[in-house]
Amino acid sequence: MRPYLASLILGVAVGVVYGLVKVRSPAPPAIALLGLLGMLAGEQAVSLVRSHVFKSGLQPGVASGGHGEAAISDDVRRTEGNERRF
Repeated sequence: MRPYLASLILGVAVGVVYGLVKVRSPAPPAIALLGLLGMLAGEQAVSLVRSHVFKSGLQPGVASGGHGEAAISDDVRRTEGNERRF
């Protein structure tokens, strides 16, 4: 939390300096910043959903038998066995 607070305080300080010197900020307009905030919120939402899915015991690439990727590969090989030999 400290880095976020420090970033906010420093940003406000730079904004005050720009205002005193009467220099226009190189930052994009407020509408672009709002879009960036939405992008960050969406990224955090995906992370939150993934953490809940993984917490429930589901893991990507793990077969029902708990053998992981090897079990999936074996299943694929068995179904493709009629077409080609490995």
